[in-house]
Amino acid sequence: MKKTLSILTVMLTVLIPCKLAAQDNVGNKAITGSWIGKIPAGGISLRVIFNLSLAGKDSLIATMDSPDQGVKGIKVGPVKFDGKELNIKAPLLLGEYNGTMKSDTLIEGTWKQAGKTFDLNLTRLVGLFTLNRPQEPKPPFPYTSEDVTFINDKFNITLAGTLTIPDGKGPFPAVIMITGSGAQNRNEELMGHKPFWVIADYLTRNGIAVLRYDDRGVGKSQGVYSTATTADLGTDAEAAFIYLKNNSLIDPQKIGLAGHSEGGMIAPMIAAQNKEVAFIVSIAGPGAKGEEILHRQNYDISKAAGVSEKDIQTGISTNKKLFSIIKQEKDNKIAEEKMTVAIKKILAKEKTTPEDSEKAMKQLQSQFGTLTSSWFRYFLTLDPSAYWKKVKCPVLILNGEKDLQVAADVNPPAIEKALISGKNNSYTTHVFPGLNHLFQHTKTGLPSEYGNIEETFSPDVLKVMADWIIHLENK
Repeated sequence: MKKTLSILTVMLTVLIPCKLAAQDNVGNKAITGSWIGKIPAGGISLRVIFNLSLAGKDSLIATMDSPDQGVKGIKVGPVKFDGKELNIKAPLLLGEYNGTMKSDTLIEGTWKQAGKTFDLNLTRLVGLFTLNRPQEPKPPFPYTSEDVTFINDKFNITLAGTLTIPDGKGPFPAVIMITGSGAQNRNEELMGHKPFWVIADYLTRNGIAVLRYDDRGVGKSQGVYSTATTADLGTDAEAAFIYLKNNSLIDPQKIGLAGHSEGGMIAPMIAAQNKEVAFIVSIAGPGAKGEEILHRQNYDISKAAGVSEKDIQTGISTNKKLFSIIKQEKDNKIAEEKMTVAIKKILAKEKTTPEDSEKAMKQLQSQFGTLTSSWFRYFLTLDPSAYWKKVKCPVLILNGEKDLQVAADVNPPAIEKALISGKNNSYTTHVFPGLNHLFQHTKTGLPSEYGNIEETFSPDVLKVMADWIIHLENK
């Protein structure tokens, strides 16, 4: 959920290219170069880089990079610099940077975007900025990789992805990768990491074909992501299953689903009604109800970030009031009005200053689109156990002990309980010590660490996943 913090995976602000000419200024040579800083965004920190250069005699132009989002060369402007004060406008991003040059290596300032203001201090980069991702697969590859497309007939859209096929005659067992929440590409690219590519490479090297695809509206896939519910996204994964079932290199009796986070909720939704699904790999998949996941996620991340218990409980109490309105009021406009009244009452009761009240109201208004979206409304009342109870195929449950987004002490037991109630005892659970929501070794589990960790996906988890699927194949 690209909102406050994603429901099941980290949510990022989408950066949209802005094509505006820079304005002339004088004395600009001193500030040319690349400057890097971090913007806090819903529990994570996004690195941004402003690249300033001269055009003509002494006119500044700028581009902006967001390396954690895999975005480079965004054109922003106009740019103004008077020898001390720097201003970079980005109207299409609803953003603006204002800073003061303190030295030839430091600019102190703020980034404003969509009504919010963030501290953003910039330091001069020496050389090119690169992300070290040692697990990212590199050629030559001992398998075949094909760009493929398949059709979701229910929505009349074409989805695009990559199918990696082991060497040999086949037919091969296969896995369909299903991404977590938020519009993501086939590699589930996040914070400079490409976990689905790492997983696909490992599994395919071990004799298992893998299909990973761009979410609808992302990359080369058609459709609109912003209006889709979890159930709608499930039909995309169903279309992928139908496509693989008709591929001569794939064993139609051995096609499974591997879903990360929200994808781990979509997998049982499909398997509950499609008995041809051979197995499920739940990668930090939820077993608790949607609203319960949100409140627990809020608590765990806030606690790890040092927020006081009192403030955490106040925030959860406020969210419960807002969520109650959303569940009861189906009309978005009326729901927004009721939420506004509710927050004003809370602020008045707490005797909040006019300035802080204004900030709180702006923050609420910026979240209206998310809170009343079809996706959020659906997720809020979704109960995964209703689907897990109907799953009859083998299930591998994988979770990280330091996952602050899908808690390991709550969700795996909930999945196990639902499977047992449906008389399915064919499941294996692994909770890995020291791993976060992305299955990286971590200190705190906070999403703010994701981009700073070089590891993309724990090799131990990769091995468990491959060994389990191979064992099923050899039964």
